[in-house]
Amino acid sequence: MQFECLKNQNKVHNVFFRCKADKIMVLDDKMLDGILEYLEKSINNLAKEAFDNMELEGGFQGAKEFLQSQYDIRLENLLSAKKSSIHHLESSMKNKVIQRKRSVFENIINQYQN
Repeated sequence: MQFECLKNQNKVHNVFFRCKADKIMVLDDKMLDGILEYLEKSINNLAKEAFDNMELEGGFQGAKEFLQSQYDIRLENLLSAKKSSIHHLESSMKNKVIQRKRSVFENIINQYQN
């Protein structure tokens, strides 16, 4: 089976094209923002539970590592649901994901570290 893929020539729109079984999937900045907003709420709720119960091994650092792992797993699952992957995003979108993750965890650390 052969696939023909289109490459984004217009970097202004930050649109990513992906080919799968003769279908082109599109993930734009607005969709990525929605995924990241949902993920932020999800991780903040998980952080509240994790730090309120503090049943994870490793104390604060263990909880932080668990949350970071969950962030990555949940992000990939959300992207997969949109027929995409972190590995296929444009570099500007990857940078947005990295910056958003850093911001989320800075807020979590500031809120729960005592």
